[in-house]
Amino acid sequence: MIWWLLWAVLVIGTLVGAFFLGRSLWRKGRALLVELDRAATVLGELAETTGRLAEEAREAERAALAAAQALPTRESARAQWAANRKRIEGRKAARAIRDAATRERWRDLSR
Repeated sequence: MIWWLLWAVLVIGTLVGAFFLGRSLWRKGRALLVELDRAATVLGELAETTGRLAEEAREAERAALAAAQALPTRESARAQWAANRKRIEGRKAARAIRDAATRERWRDLSR
């Protein structure tokens, strides 16, 4: 008779354990579905952002190509360089004249 009682307690305990295990799995499954829904939403936003950034990158590349095509020709660049060198040489000469005049004044003061 005690064996029937022992088996009844074991079966009832197993059923109670199975109930709690099933409930836990059900809750975790629902939480997983909620997270998967959220992940799908984030993935959609990521796809939109990636598309927008890719389009901006293409626009930047087009702008860079247009800027590269707008560069001056070799002859105009050399002419600009020569004009800049002339200006620099003119400023150097003016500075040399000012420096010489300043040294002359200092010599006059130190005599």
